[in-house]
Amino acid sequence: MTEVEGVEEKGSTFDEAKGTEEELVGDALSKSQKKRLKKKATAERKKIEAEANGGEGCVARVADDQASAPGLQDSNGSAKKNKSKGPKQQTEPPSIPVAELFPRFIYPEGERQSYNNDQRWRETSEEKRELERLEFDILNEVRHAAEVHRQVRQYIRTIAKPGIGMTDLCERLENCVRQLISENGLEAGIAFPTGCSLNYVAAHWTPNANDKSVLQYNDVMKLDFGTQINGRIIDSAFTVAFDPRYDPLLKAVREATDTGVREAGIDVRLCDIGAAVQEVMESHEVELDGKVYQVKCVRNLNGHSIAPYRIHAGKSVPIVKGGEATRMEEGEYFAIETFGSTGKGYVHEDLETSHYMKNFDVGHVPLRLPRAKALLNVIDRNFGTLAFCKRYLDRIGETKYHMALKNLCDVGILDPYPPLCDTKSSYVAQFEHTLYLHPTKKEVLSRGPDY
Repeated sequence: MTEVEGVEEKGSTFDEAKGTEEELVGDALSKSQKKRLKKKATAERKKIEAEANGGEGCVARVADDQASAPGLQDSNGSAKKNKSKGPKQQTEPPSIPVAELFPRFIYPEGERQSYNNDQRWRETSEEKRELERLEFDILNEVRHAAEVHRQVRQYIRTIAKPGIGMTDLCERLENCVRQLISENGLEAGIAFPTGCSLNYVAAHWTPNANDKSVLQYNDVMKLDFGTQINGRIIDSAFTVAFDPRYDPLLKAVREATDTGVREAGIDVRLCDIGAAVQEVMESHEVELDGKVYQVKCVRNLNGHSIAPYRIHAGKSVPIVKGGEATRMEEGEYFAIETFGSTGKGYVHEDLETSHYMKNFDVGHVPLRLPRAKALLNVIDRNFGTLAFCKRYLDRIGETKYHMALKNLCDVGILDPYPPLCDTKSSYVAQFEHTLYLHPTKKEVLSRGPDY
């Protein structure tokens, strides 16, 4: 989703890890506990074994040994080979949960990038390298979510064609996420509603019930969707356009997003990222119907930090110069997203609201309407502090909820997120990646062969 402005020490040898594995699985535990502990110990053993054979990048090599997703590339752009013994291959269309494609439950890394020169010392620091090894389990979860995102969007590109209904497109995308991530309540599933905003609508539009919108050849569609495992969110977006006259617009925004990713890093000021993004974005032009437009950054839309079950975690990443001098810090997740427009480069709220999200910091608020209390219980149980839309309420069987929904917004328990629009004759494009600031390098978690 878009933000609007306004452990224990690990053993050092393969034999120690192997002994730990045998000790764990030998205890008198339940069958499910034994299975879970054995998987964890096996993963740890493989990680230590790989480290012994080459030091830095050991986890990447183990993940590479597990990778089976077709088309996934490493940070050098070369295709990863599947070395696992007889893993399942994804179907077409995809239907096999991603966890079943990786028998040892170690998921591929994203693209690794070095920090700027004043932080390069981290790559050789033993202390920082050890911290990175200790964070493997949490990173493995978010990499799982990232692999689901890559496979879903690879499939969606095959069906996002002129003539498809927008509701059909969103439901097929979301059902694919549910299938591949093995949806399990708040532990695994969709992180926020699918944004499929068209043309001058920049963000936060998804069809409500009975919407008959159809994707057209001359549309510019922003597909923004998220996946999550235990609240670890992947927020990534790309733009679909069929008419080649929009190619310069998409190129401008993609290059701007890559610039933001490249400039991001530990101790980097957020305002400096915005200045770099704007310089790249606004160096591009696009010609439409005989008129040349400078591509403008949408100045009141931002990237943002991400925390568990919290898509907007407090820090904003501007895409124009100026803004806060707050710095990025080690261990933080960020969504780096940029929007380029042929319009004014400034969005306002318009159209019917579909997106809602519980206020993360809200305390107890007394409610008088029994229906509002009941709806809040449903929201807490199904979505928690993750964003949702009216289609999701329809899907779980809720009816006649509009008055209760309005009441929850009026008292501040829920925040509505109306569509964000530039001028009606304009076109807006978007690209977005989620990255993590490791102690040694940054990892572009959502990077794939497509963008």
